Amino acid sequence: MSAIISIKNLSKTYEGGFQALKDINLDINKGEIIALLGPNGAGKTTLISAICGIVTSTEGSITVAGYDIQKDYRQARSMIGLVPQELTIETFETVNNVLEFSRGLFGKKKDPAQIEKVLKSLSLWDKKDNRLMTLSGGMKRRVLIGKALAHEPDILFLDEPTAGVDVELRKEMWNTIRELKESGVTVILTTHYIEEAEEMADRIGVINHGQIILVDDKKSLIQKMGEKNLKLYLCEKLSRIPASLSAYKLQLENDGMELKYSYDVQQEDTGITALLDDIEAANIHYRDLETKQSSLEEIFVNLVKKQ
Repeated sequence: MSAIISIKNLSKTYEGGFQALKDINLDINKGEIIALLGPNGAGKTTLISAICGIVTSTEGSITVAGYDIQKDYRQARSMIGLVPQELTIETFETVNNVLEFSRGLFGKKKDPAQIEKVLKSLSLWDKKDNRLMTLSGGMKRRVLIGKALAHEPDILFLDEPTAGVDVELRKEMWNTIRELKESGVTVILTTHYIEEAEEMADRIGVINHGQIILVDDKKSLIQKMGEKNLKLYLCEKLSRIPASLSAYKLQLENDGMELKYSYDVQQEDTGITALLDDIEAANIHYRDLETKQSSLEEIFVNLVKKQ
């Protein structure tokens, strides 16, 4: 894949001395969905703002399809659609007018068919003549996405796109984002919902204290850094773990009815065969067992804690 966005040695320090971004290097591939995860204040919104040309970087460079975001602002910005975190929309305008105006800002000719397509994809077509002040918070957020898509951008930034949106609508929006990707649009999203990143993204970037901790393919990240657990459901309650099993660092759970064994997915020898043999030798009987790999949320929390 070729990079549609290239960020080199990017830093941002504000007048008060606060360094929001520290030497960020990141290539974003054309047609992918990349999720940026990080706690509040990590630098996610500042990074997006810098790429969109809203915030001027202190050091480094950003190019969008080869256009420098500062020197070639008009060309670079015309390729980008931005859905901000805040609900900043024209309260007294109708939904349809807001999208048409946004399209016109980028020098695009009127195209009612395109506006209709965007509104229908966001389940807003029946609200096209409603004033924004009459809409719910979730619908207003969909209007923001519609504004960002009105000029048919190649790149879409979504800053906390489903914040305050109910579960059903969130899944509808996920489907819309997938359709955008299938049409060739590159999607960069920040989110607090780990399941959103796990569901949607091709790659995951973790940012904390203004630094990119890592960027990796979602499946590869879970495989490399995830931990697998083997859980044994016991036939009888176990009051304590026998000394003969101490080397396995087992955990006794569910009031003595479950044993949990954790192991690294990268190890060639997981130790499971030996463990089961030793459990049998200790005269411990189990009725069932299951394995479970760490979720993206657990990996994220551990990464931030380590930093």
